Amino acid sequence: MTDTSVEIQNNKDHKDDVENEHEEHDPYFEPIIHLPEVHIYSMEEDEEDLVKLRAKLYRYDTTEDPHQWKDRGTGEIKILCHLKQNTARVLMRRDRTWKICANHYITPVMELKPNCDSDRAWIWSVPADFADETPKPELLAVRFASAENAKLFKDAFEEAQRILEQNRNLPGDQGTSDESDNEVVEESDKEDEKENEKENSESKVESEVIDKLRELQVVDAGGKTG
Repeated sequence: MTDTSVEIQNNKDHKDDVENEHEEHDPYFEPIIHLPEVHIYSMEEDEEDLVKLRAKLYRYDTTEDPHQWKDRGTGEIKILCHLKQNTARVLMRRDRTWKICANHYITPVMELKPNCDSDRAWIWSVPADFADETPKPELLAVRFASAENAKLFKDAFEEAQRILEQNRNLPGDQGTSDESDNEVVEESDKEDEKENEKENSESKVESEVIDKLRELQVVDAGGKTG
């Protein structure tokens, strides 16, 4: 073997040793500052997802002439139901930025209508949407990738309305109303009793004063009792 071959082989062996050393070396550095774990709350913890689908949202802009539909955002649209508070809402956030582009309550009078006779899109009117923090009425339209997803959204929307109606008509709610009425009546009776006690007390004091006056004997200068 020539000197050149020996040198090449030595260089190769050295290179392999260096690579193996780098592969085996896995240093760990203790962090200088320990940061506490931060919990981020989405304000959806107490709500139940009835549906969660990807879609594209539009809003009808009436500030321009002529009026036109404008892209509101693409992302995941949800229907959330809060059973304790008996509320349901539509919530949608844009992809990447997570900025809210739809956030409004569902009411029993809302109605989803096909948009331009499409089986993948719905249109509905909202009396107050909180996407921009300031509530304002909106005319919204949503378009899904398939007719199946559009149907799932409509079914969940109507299910939320059914839950709201069902919980509103529960006997417990009526009982609560009756209890409130009874409390009002009881408070009124208590006020009447207090008023009667006050009148009786005043009458008693007045009678005592009259009796005391009758017991008094006033003697005039002539020695007569008046």
